[in-house]
Amino acid sequence: MVPLNVRSVLGPKQRSAAMNWQRLIGDALNGGRRSVMDGEDAAMDHGQGAFRCVMSKQMVGIFVSVWTRSGLRRHVRHPGVSAVGAGVLGRLGNKGAVSVRFLLHGTSFCFVCCHLASGGGDGDALRRNADAAYILARTSFLNSGGAPAPAPEELPRKILDHDRVVLLGDLNYRIAMDDAEARQLVRARKWSMLLENDELLLELAEGRRFDGWREGHVTFAPTYKYHRNSDQFCWCADGGAAAGRGKQHRAPAWCDRILWRGKGMRQIRYEWCGGYRLSDHRPVRAVFHAVCEKFDNSLVSCIRFQK
Repeated sequence: MVPLNVRSVLGPKQRSAAMNWQRLIGDALNGGRRSVMDGEDAAMDHGQGAFRCVMSKQMVGIFVSVWTRSGLRRHVRHPGVSAVGAGVLGRLGNKGAVSVRFLLHGTSFCFVCCHLASGGGDGDALRRNADAAYILARTSFLNSGGAPAPAPEELPRKILDHDRVVLLGDLNYRIAMDDAEARQLVRARKWSMLLENDELLLELAEGRRFDGWREGHVTFAPTYKYHRNSDQFCWCADGGAAAGRGKQHRAPAWCDRILWRGKGMRQIRYEWCGGYRLSDHRPVRAVFHAVCEKFDNSLVSCIRFQK
């Protein structure tokens, strides 16, 4: 969202970037009809099919925005936000997470957008694990006003206390194998062989920092690192123009991921978004069906969420 430099990390909050993204999201969801913004909320009443923003949160370049159809908005209660910096000095917001939580009918949801430690060297995966553990431990939601049932003191305070959780973002996990071998597998588009050495999948299998979390089957190309406005990876195995530039010389990896946890959720789509070339990353998206409980313990029809 913003350049990760000293000014953006230490300077005043840059709200204009978040507001611009809110307008773009609202226009896309509502067929190009311009949204009327009120702070971080979007007031859009173009009928029951229109989308409205539940709540959003920005921390430097990390941003999460949760929207729902107008017909469901009245059933959303106790929205809340939280931000945890894990960057420079272990506190600043160039790394970390922003989170939005709410209750839909009688079911609590939490959406967490992360930017974990970067790097493909020895020990960098452990730094990412530490960032994830820090975010899960430090993120806390204060009580907010709203409908009396359930009472605010009964609301979940921590990420893992919620019924349904989606964690997404630039998790920065790399391929744990020799770069030259990884590049050859990329050329051959042998994604399954590369994924056998994917750091995040190894963590999920071991059940350490991500015990209880799930990820859909990855069938798309690595999401990092590309030349901007191009589909070409930023690496050069034969020592060409990219030689000597460490970040551009790295093998590709699946840095951008979506994880979830909680019963009553089923992922029905997981893919990358082709055609978006503004960044050196490629965005990914997922579609879920989620079951919500009413206060009388009956079930609401499945609801679709999309990132």
